[in-house]
Amino acid sequence: MGENNIQAQSQDLEKKAQELLEEKEAESRTRTYTGPMGTAITVLLCLWTVFQLYFSTVGLISAVNLRAIHCVFLLVFTFLLYPTYKKENRVRRLPPLWDWVLIALTVLSFGYLILNYTRIAQTGGRVNQMELVIAGVALVLAFEAARRASGNLAILAAIFLAYNWFGTYLPGRLGHNGFTLKRVLATQFWGTQGLLGTGIGVSATYIFLFVVFGAFLKYSGFSKFINDFSLTLVGQTPGGPAKVAVLASALMGMINGSAVANVATTGTITIPLMKQTGYKKEFAGAVEAVASTGGQFCPPIMGAVGFVMAEFLSLSYTHVMLAAIVPAFLYYLGLLFAVHFEAKRLGLSGLSKENIPDAVKVIREQGHLVIPLVVLIALMCMGYTPLYAAVVAIFATVAASWLRKDTRMTWDKIVAATVEGARGAISVGVCCVIIGVIIGTVTLTSLGLNMGYLILSIVENTNIYVTGFLVMIMSTILGMGVPGVAAYVIVQAVAVPVLIKVGVLDISAHMFCLIYACLSNITPPVAMSSYVASGIAGSNQTKTGLLSVRLGLVGFLIPFFFLDNPVLLIGADPAAATVGSLWAFFTASVGTVALVGGLEGWFLRRSSWLERAVLIAVAPLMLYPDTITDVIGFAILGAVLAFQWFTRRPAAPSPKAA
Repeated sequence: MGENNIQAQSQDLEKKAQELLEEKEAESRTRTYTGPMGTAITVLLCLWTVFQLYFSTVGLISAVNLRAIHCVFLLVFTFLLYPTYKKENRVRRLPPLWDWVLIALTVLSFGYLILNYTRIAQTGGRVNQMELVIAGVALVLAFEAARRASGNLAILAAIFLAYNWFGTYLPGRLGHNGFTLKRVLATQFWGTQGLLGTGIGVSATYIFLFVVFGAFLKYSGFSKFINDFSLTLVGQTPGGPAKVAVLASALMGMINGSAVANVATTGTITIPLMKQTGYKKEFAGAVEAVASTGGQFCPPIMGAVGFVMAEFLSLSYTHVMLAAIVPAFLYYLGLLFAVHFEAKRLGLSGLSKENIPDAVKVIREQGHLVIPLVVLIALMCMGYTPLYAAVVAIFATVAASWLRKDTRMTWDKIVAATVEGARGAISVGVCCVIIGVIIGTVTLTSLGLNMGYLILSIVENTNIYVTGFLVMIMSTILGMGVPGVAAYVIVQAVAVPVLIKVGVLDISAHMFCLIYACLSNITPPVAMSSYVASGIAGSNQTKTGLLSVRLGLVGFLIPFFFLDNPVLLIGADPAAATVGSLWAFFTASVGTVALVGGLEGWFLRRSSWLERAVLIAVAPLMLYPDTITDVIGFAILGAVLAFQWFTRRPAAPSPKAA
């Protein structure tokens, strides 16, 4: 009877999570077709995947044609799968007539571009009246697709597009001389800085392949392995379920690249476990939201955004991955100690031994599922491109699953993974298409440069930290409600030049903007990850959002400490000594623990307000990579530790049974 109740509760939570995901992410509000149309869409999605896999590895095709064909697939599937309005009946036999018209216009407009792009490029970009009309139609189609798949981003892109004409009325550095309709349309459609620019290039390569890779990992049983393995590591420690949530969400978040979707999937398991252990519902929701969000900048995969950054910086992915290690480690170190200190403060225990899977059994029966990740990382370290490594890893996932009968991917599972991966790439891909409008506007109007001059004019003597603070605000706002990779592509176009102008190293500037673009998922008022987690936990949205900021505070602080001293980014500064980097990493880790202890009110024992204030004050001294501040920080922290040690109570609070 008890098992039936648990199963019913689990099903209710999954249903609730799906409803929340539908509310926050358009990709969950798609149509379902019955009959031959449903079969046809499945076949088309599989063909699209085969096309992408082939031309991302051994096939030969020009970059523009690859992007244009990818764009056709994205728009066609958007018009087929995404409803025109929210209350539309989603179970259908055929799409509405107007969607057939939109599909036909998509094929005709982008088909014309594919056939004529080379000719127009050879004439220096000269286009006739009909070609301008085609450009206008394609732009309208892109906005309609973005409206369905990502409403917020479509509005932002419309504001940027309007800036091409209305920017001439703005005073000061934000104004410009204005541009004709012909110039704007030619740039946005016939150039390589608009719809077919960086955004769609990222979608056509890295994003698509790694979303499909994540789907294959899911169907191979990798998610279950991560949960079971995390339980064996930390399940019995104080606050074990919360630590499982941190580890599992970090690993899954770095693969799928979607913080909100990660909350909706892993959260249905981890949030009830945390509440059952004794954590408050707001805290449980916040832990899941923060853990899922950090996966987007967590090596080795970084939700595919690391590969995009490597392209922008013209560096190897290994270089970017190494630079991200310390910020990601400190972020999750802070979160792990937050749940540990909260467990100690509340007197919580971990799960009982009978609820913990046997470690040897888990590794023996499911350990082979980690082979695809090993293959992926090994190939990249050997010098193969991330695209080639991703394709091989997808096939390695199927091969690894066949090593045991229990995890074997049947043909039905392979097709399901292919379809789910392709469908999952549509929403992010359409975001990347419409991002082209933003980047095209920034390029044409020099908005990024002008924004930089404006910020620099506000900051006296080009103070690097005040500049960073303004860029942080700008990055967080631009990243709100946008998938991680798409948010970074937007933010880097506008904010990175500002930081570089005040002397920040290129990789430090990109990492700074990436982290804040990702953290917008837990930043009110548009804290999408926090609000979905709140819905699953049944907690107050505002409290959960604010608590998420507190738990993720280390992530908000760390970027400021590598702005003018990139020693915390491994390999970012060739002049930095290895010993110095290791020492800075150690002291930053100590500072992170001190900060969390002050925020949570527990270190060796429950801390007074004065002790909490001292711990919080010590943290910046330890985080800042400098010998003098380190010595002062260690001295003060040592005094606090000694005082708490000699004044601690002999008897610990009795733990609650899990």
